[in-house]
Amino acid sequence: MTFGPGRFVVLAGLLPTLVTALLSVTRPAWLQGLEYGAYDTLLRAAGTHAPAGRIVIVDIDERSLAALGQWPWRRDVLAQLVDRLRGLGASVVALDIMFAEPDRYEGAGPDPDLVLAESLRRGSVVLGYALTFDSQRNADPSCMRHPLGVALISRDDDAEPYFQATGAVCNLPALTEAAPASGFMNAAPDPDGILRRAPLLLELHGHVYPGLALAAVNVVTGASHYALTVMNVNAAVLSLDALSVPLDGKSNVLLRFRGPKRTFPYVSAVDVLRGPVDPTAFADRIVFVGTTALGTREVVSTPLDTQFVGVEVQATIADNLLQQDAVRRPEFAQALETQIVIGLGLVGALVVRRFGLAWGAVGATAGLVGAWWGASWLMSDRAMYLSPLFPTIGMAAALGSMTLARVTLERQRADQAGEEKTTSQKLMVQALLSLTEVRDAETGKHSRRTQHYARVLATQLSTHPRFCEFLTPARIELLSSLAPLHDIGKVGVPDGVLNKPGQLTAEELIEMRKHPAYGRDVILNAQEKVGVHDDAILSMAKDIVYTHHEKWDGTGYPQGLHGAHIPIPGRIMAVVDVYDASTTRRLYRSPMSHEDVVRMIAKGRGTHFDPDVVDAFVRVAPVIRRLSAEAVLEDSGAAQSTSTRGSSVS
Repeated sequence: MTFGPGRFVVLAGLLPTLVTALLSVTRPAWLQGLEYGAYDTLLRAAGTHAPAGRIVIVDIDERSLAALGQWPWRRDVLAQLVDRLRGLGASVVALDIMFAEPDRYEGAGPDPDLVLAESLRRGSVVLGYALTFDSQRNADPSCMRHPLGVALISRDDDAEPYFQATGAVCNLPALTEAAPASGFMNAAPDPDGILRRAPLLLELHGHVYPGLALAAVNVVTGASHYALTVMNVNAAVLSLDALSVPLDGKSNVLLRFRGPKRTFPYVSAVDVLRGPVDPTAFADRIVFVGTTALGTREVVSTPLDTQFVGVEVQATIADNLLQQDAVRRPEFAQALETQIVIGLGLVGALVVRRFGLAWGAVGATAGLVGAWWGASWLMSDRAMYLSPLFPTIGMAAALGSMTLARVTLERQRADQAGEEKTTSQKLMVQALLSLTEVRDAETGKHSRRTQHYARVLATQLSTHPRFCEFLTPARIELLSSLAPLHDIGKVGVPDGVLNKPGQLTAEELIEMRKHPAYGRDVILNAQEKVGVHDDAILSMAKDIVYTHHEKWDGTGYPQGLHGAHIPIPGRIMAVVDVYDASTTRRLYRSPMSHEDVVRMIAKGRGTHFDPDVVDAFVRVAPVIRRLSAEAVLEDSGAAQSTSTRGSSVS
């Protein structure tokens, strides 16, 4: 099956489109970095939503440490902080702090750990802990409390909706038992080190546990029914009574960041403990208590900031849950992105075929702008993430492939046109040369021999600084192919003059010297009738035909050109023409020896011939002598063959 140029270009666009569609389905890991980049670009372009105003961060900052002492503080001080926040009307206090070891306080008075435990029992507190995922499984889950009873509704039997923890780093048993609610604080960045998502649910020993922010929101909303609907390996939805939270296939929430660090209201812990503070700052608020002091804080990078503290990650999760505007990745997203890849590829290929590459590029640009604008609008207005990455890759690859295919076709056409031009050139040369041979066989043979001599001499001369720029390999080949035309003007010379066996009279010599002009006129007339102008082939042909009898000292004909005014092809032909004419038999004289002709040409250095051309000729004289001997043998063989055929016919 053969393809026309248009179909070939379309096929060249469809192949990378199909490959990109396959990549869109398989999502290879080596493209993950580009996917992250596209997501971050859209997230930044979508802008930020202000926090709902229901979350406050109490910050154990540098000023608090300077006032109350180094970290960790005594647990009874933290109990005072929790009691103070509860007294200020906080809906819930979520502690983004762990208490895995007993308090270091020694002395009289109540045990600080027990004081804190008593404060926790008074309610409205969520205690944080950490789950682990190393290879050593913790067989004792006794330190874990407050799992969620989540109803799992799965449309994909192969889906595993939770990451499986192997153990936990727990708080002191007394604190764990006293806390009315708890949640894990885990929030790991993606492989490129950027935090974009955080787990809401994790599984340990068959039980499902909530994250710290989810546990805090549960306390505030009083949610009692939990259902996780898994659509496929990439999308799920968590229902908390009336709240609906979009998740990925592993129960992670894609965070809609409210801005760079410190977007949420911060209150220093020392101000809460020692006052005064605005009594309305905490009323009906979810309060996250965390540390931002140097040496105590946990910092992560997000698409909007490189110094985002861990406690603000929990605040962001909680605000996403309350506003129900976490980024949503639809269950049909991957299929739709793949369809867009194929659609844009098909349209682009058809546009290129119908209107050409320029309009194809315009259409592709418009399609990609539309894809990115649409994805940005969905992210900003609907908190929905559809990736324009694979449509971009597919369209760019298709357009590049079609451009390459079109360039390849044009190059093939150019090569074919060049070959046809070369063939036509050879046909023209052979036709004119055959005409010369019909008129005078000896002139025809002479013309053919000069072709080989001209190539050798021009190749040698191309190494000279004065000639290397002009005598490129292409021009040397052209000069060689056109050299046989140098005497075509002799077809216009009368037979009595052309074939005269003796010396020519003055009048006959004048007539003979008209042959360069006759040859030039043949080319000019053909050029005029065809309508070709400024053609390199015809230009060199005219130089060869019209100037090969010019002399370096200006005494040549037909123009009497002097020195460098003589075209280079004419200077080269002058030498090889004299060499062949002098070493072969003519009607009116015997041939000269190779050595005598070389000496004669050398003697004409600077008068008859260009000195540099003569020097080059002397260097290649042995090669030319061999070519001359081969030509003589070839001509002798041809003559003998013709004689034999003539005898058999008679």
